[in-house]
Amino acid sequence: MMKVFVTGVAGQLGHDVVNELVKRGIQTVGSDIAQYYSGVDDGSAVTKNLYISLDITDEQAVYEAIVEVKPDVVIHCAAWTAVDLAEEEENIEKVRKINAEGAKNIAMACKEVDAKMIYLSTDYVFDGKGEKAWLPDCKDYKPLNVYGQTKLEGELAVSSILDKYFIVRIAWVFGLNGKNFIKTMLNVGKTHDTVKVVNDQIGTPTYTLDLAVLLADMAASQQYGYYHATNEGGYISWYDFTCKIYELAGYDTKVIPVTTAEYGLSKAKRPFNSRLDKSKLEANGFKPLPTWEDALKRYLKEIEY
Repeated sequence: MMKVFVTGVAGQLGHDVVNELVKRGIQTVGSDIAQYYSGVDDGSAVTKNLYISLDITDEQAVYEAIVEVKPDVVIHCAAWTAVDLAEEEENIEKVRKINAEGAKNIAMACKEVDAKMIYLSTDYVFDGKGEKAWLPDCKDYKPLNVYGQTKLEGELAVSSILDKYFIVRIAWVFGLNGKNFIKTMLNVGKTHDTVKVVNDQIGTPTYTLDLAVLLADMAASQQYGYYHATNEGGYISWYDFTCKIYELAGYDTKVIPVTTAEYGLSKAKRPFNSRLDKSKLEANGFKPLPTWEDALKRYLKEIEY
């Protein structure tokens, strides 16, 4: 029987990945930095399953944990994902330790036990210029911010250490367990008559529940390499996404489209073009994710909206 080790199970994606694996009868061990599981306690597999407290920046601890568990696959969801906070001088080294060195530590341990590794990356490894969708095997990396740079360093570590790896780039992630754009906009829409949202950053959302299905399929396969995975249904702006969120939630909040420049600069630069070409999934026998509109409807039900 396959055994899978999942990092970052207190986050949006790790939580759903563990549930999906356990649902399939796959032996699963979850880990995160807290001493005890600290994510949403929904009576799910994450809270009932084996949990190991693990600091991925501690090379020796990572080695010992993975050698002891001896997984066939490690799905590496743990990461520093607070994009703006990553830009602050006092955080940069910490972000690099988590996103780059942490991924390297996991990859080295995977090599020791001959495990496959699935590394979750981001559209932020690209500069977001132009309007063409980025291909998964494109090596034209020019990250605009610390988060993107450190995730790229993680990618390069994994691909240089291992042969049996999947690097899966995702974008605009939302799930039950944690903060995300949808939850933020629902809260803002409750208290504001009008909301300004940027309309010049283009991409596609990714529902963790749908992504978890794909990652479980990948864990059982040997179609290694680089992939892009977001929900289907075409490319949209954050403005388009917000309009659909409010429509489905029954809000009458007015959404005003603005440019990134008009909205005002956030600490971290954001890519304008987050279009990811996902055709390699089907070409290699994987099922594409459902449309983002369908995902959004299911998610609003999941969070009881």
